[in-house]
Parts: sequence; C-alpha cells; structure tokens
Amino acid sequence: MLDDFNKAFGKIALRLNLTETMFIRNGLVSYPTFTLNGTNISERSSYVYLGRDINMINDLAQEVSRRIRAALEAFKSIEDAVKKTKHTRLCAQPFDPTVLPALTYGSEAWSQRKQDERSLSVIERAVERTTLRVSRSTQIKDGIRSSDLRQRSKIKDAVLYARQSKARWVRHVMRVSDNRWTRNFSN
Repeated sequence: MLDDFNKAFGKIALRLNLTETMFIRNGLVSYPTFTLNGTNISERSSYVYLGRDINMINDLAQEVSRRIRAALEAFKSIEDAVKKTKHTRLCAQPFDPTVLPALTYGSEAWSQRKQDERSLSVIERAVERTTLRVSRSTQIKDGIRSSDLRQRSKIKDAVLYARQSKARWVRHVMRVSDNRWTRNFSN
C-alpha cells in the first residue's frame, strides 16, 4: 500500500520524505516494519498532527498534559505584567485571551472525562492563585474556597469554556446541510 502511495505521489512530481515519514498502528496489527525503497519507515505510538496528539488508544491524557504545558508557557509570557499590576481585576484580564485558548485548544474534539476536566481545573486554580498572590498554604490556612478565588479573579472556567467550544462546534456541524463526513460522523 505504501508503495502504491509513493507511485501515486511520483505521478504528480512529489516525493515522500522517508526520514520524516512515520506510521502508527494499533495492537491488533502484527506486520513487520514497513520499508520503502530499502528505507525502514519508523513506527510511533503517537504523534502531533495539527496541534493535537494522536494515538491509537485515543488516550486524552497526553493531549491534556500538552495543553497544560502550553498554558503554562502562555502564562509565563504574561506573568511579569501580572505581578507588576496591583489591581486584581487587571491581573486576571490577560488570562482569557492568552492562557485559556492555549489550555483548551482543540477541545471541540475531546471526549472529556472527569479526570481530564480535573486536570484542567487544577492548573487553572494554580494560575488563579498566582494571579491573586495567594499561595496554596495560605488558601488552606485561611479557608479560602476555590470558588471564592474564581469570583475574585473573574477568570473564565476552563472546563465550562471547553464544553461551550464543543457545543458550538456541534451546532456548527449540525447547520451544515450537505453530505460532509463531519455530519455523518456526528450522527
């Protein structure tokens, strides 16, 4: 099959980059390694495609951890400005356009589990505490609830935002009237 694909590419003057080409397979397939023109094609258990971590067992944990790292990087980019600002409302304002999209990118296609939602909530609470200059020990000692921090910071809930993104995508797909694969897949 790979050879046929390579021949079809050759007909339109394209070549496969064999050093970058990889394949992924599930546990049910026990074929030996793929070779093309004498070059072994490497096998991966997962890969990133269009910003999303793809794997055969459809485990979202790796994707959520990638999103958390991206959100922390986004927060680091605004952290100095947040720390210099005295007004808590202004501290929280850059969160929604920078950290939240990094945290929930691609969430329209997620099949969210409770543990994934919890992971999103935990990182969001950590960012809220940093934004409001409240340490975890202070929060516990003073009996400050996370909902109180959320109310003070006015930061959007990441789990709710991800759910709304998914609902918005579903409404978009349902409005499509032609016979696209997305509509057929969601029915």
